[in-house]
Amino acid sequence: MNKSPFLQHIIETMREKRYAKRTIEAYIYWIKFYINFHNKQHPTQLNDSDVEVFLNFLVNNRKVAAQTQASALNALSFLYKVIIEKPLTLKLNFVRSQRQQKLPVVLTVDEVKHLLEQISASYYLPASLLYGSGLRLMEATRLRVKDIDFDYHCVRVWNGKGGKHRVVTLANELENPIHSQIAKVKQYLQLDLNNTQFSGVWMPNALQLKYPSANKSLNWQYLFPSEKLSIDPESQKLRRHHINEKQIQRNITFAASKACIEKRVTPHTLRHSFATHLLQSGADIRTVQDQLGHADLRTTQIYTHILQRGGNSVVSPLSRL
Repeated sequence: MNKSPFLQHIIETMREKRYAKRTIEAYIYWIKFYINFHNKQHPTQLNDSDVEVFLNFLVNNRKVAAQTQASALNALSFLYKVIIEKPLTLKLNFVRSQRQQKLPVVLTVDEVKHLLEQISASYYLPASLLYGSGLRLMEATRLRVKDIDFDYHCVRVWNGKGGKHRVVTLANELENPIHSQIAKVKQYLQLDLNNTQFSGVWMPNALQLKYPSANKSLNWQYLFPSEKLSIDPESQKLRRHHINEKQIQRNITFAASKACIEKRVTPHTLRHSFATHLLQSGADIRTVQDQLGHADLRTTQIYTHILQRGGNSVVSPLSRL
């Protein structure tokens, strides 16, 4: 826990506003970095020009990518607008990173098939959702039972990246395995309800107040629960959390090695492959954008570059000889 009352205030404010844990951690990282960069001066004593100097330092000295620089700016914008209540000017003058975004690693359909064949049974379903529904790793691990809509064959993603909600496709092939997984969740819940110290699954504060008994209902349990109960570090209550995302990461990496895939494979590789294979099958790019939850179409368009043959889809004249 951060000892600084100021940083703790930022954390509590972000929690109240229902920011994701990872976002809170990222914002605190950049705010601490900013304060230390300016010799531990309090942000209230700094101004727009000090923010510009910091953003220039990240590009000129740290050589960060545009996305990293944007993350730092987002954190500082939140700091000054929400915490200090003196928003930064919209005309900040700083050097913007020109470091090009790398093209994502994408697997072929056969490679995905071989990869899933090598994944252990315990992690087959979450890995399949990464590819089959284009979920981010944390979106998959945080799924609740209620988020699966069998009637409309879809998955509802709440508070994804940027706090956005979206509806994504659910492969018919995964419906029976999900039913079996829900039955497993129900068994865990029955055991937990017999434990007098069990405080129910974690829920956002506002929902916990509105639905006080929902945290012990099946619908609100995590679809991929941890095997063991644990103490919630924030509330100090006994709960069953979701599985650790690092377990899925390690299993996917190991499965890629067993499948003899030489590319660097991460959980996000399956999401990249989902998008690319949708476009290959003729899906409209706007549809792919909605499925991925991208705010900007330009983010989705990177997958069109992967599909191009050569430069701008040009076929070499040598191939016509």
